[in-house]
Amino acid sequence: MPVLESTYKTPYFFRNGFVSTVYSGLIRNVSGLIQERERITLPDGDFLDLDWSHSKTKSNKLIILLHGLEGNAQRPYMTGTAKLFNQNGIDAVCVNFRGCSGEDNLSFRSYHSGATEDLDAVIQHVLNTKAYDTIFLKGFSLGGNLTLKYLGEREHLPIQIKAAVAVSVPCDLYGSCKALHTLKNKPYHDKFKTDLKNKLLIKQKNHPDKLSVKTIKSIKTLKDFDDVYTSKAHGFNDALDYYKQSSSLQFLPHIKIPTLIINALNDSFLAPECYPVKEAKNNANLHLEMPKHGGHVGFHLYKGVYYNESRAFAFIQDF
Repeated sequence: MPVLESTYKTPYFFRNGFVSTVYSGLIRNVSGLIQERERITLPDGDFLDLDWSHSKTKSNKLIILLHGLEGNAQRPYMTGTAKLFNQNGIDAVCVNFRGCSGEDNLSFRSYHSGATEDLDAVIQHVLNTKAYDTIFLKGFSLGGNLTLKYLGEREHLPIQIKAAVAVSVPCDLYGSCKALHTLKNKPYHDKFKTDLKNKLLIKQKNHPDKLSVKTIKSIKTLKDFDDVYTSKAHGFNDALDYYKQSSSLQFLPHIKIPTLIINALNDSFLAPECYPVKEAKNNANLHLEMPKHGGHVGFHLYKGVYYNESRAFAFIQDF
């Protein structure tokens, strides 16, 4: 599919990628969404918390929403999408990844960019307990990479899954890792690192035989975190092996349902490899939109609804 020309017209103040990213992540407020929590048990005995919101009328359509690194189901980019879809007759379930719903998960492992087995568990739960005949997926950042990997690594998808959208996606995880370690991204890098280390200290108390406080304190960078914890807890050799196996870029040629990727050109989290132009041109199911502005999961518009939200709804309307 040829690369799409974006129609996103950025409000002047939000043309700055830093402003767009920070405002959308820390200042934006989405009101009026009512969520109901459901806890499901995963095949390995751990749990996930799902936060549901519903259309005012009975719906046979559902969108599954997946958050980014250290996000949760209450982040504005999640609730903004859920609210818009609910207002247009589609139910929504916002997935909290392991350890992201306000309490530590049970197992030593948690979540990561390639943990598609947990997404599959959510989908199977929906199929086994609900009556939706149409399901859409939408992932943000880490959740976007996970969404694309899920779609491309499986030979057969449930027939109910009709289309997907992925926003601000680090398709090449090592490239994105290197971008996050640059000076311009230091505020983001340090915030992620601090949050992840604090959560790891809690996990260490629950699993003292698997990790020491001294080892956690030795973590100086996000790559260190992936070397010390992410890779070891999830069966990878090291951080580079984790990035290689989990990057969605290699799975894009195999995606078989209509899928939209929205990656802003001024997203400082993304390396050049995260703009899969060649893959989009060679796969009729893959639609790549690269707005000039938008930052990382930004895409601000006035009147409450963000561009990535209205664009996602417009994209899935035909399915």
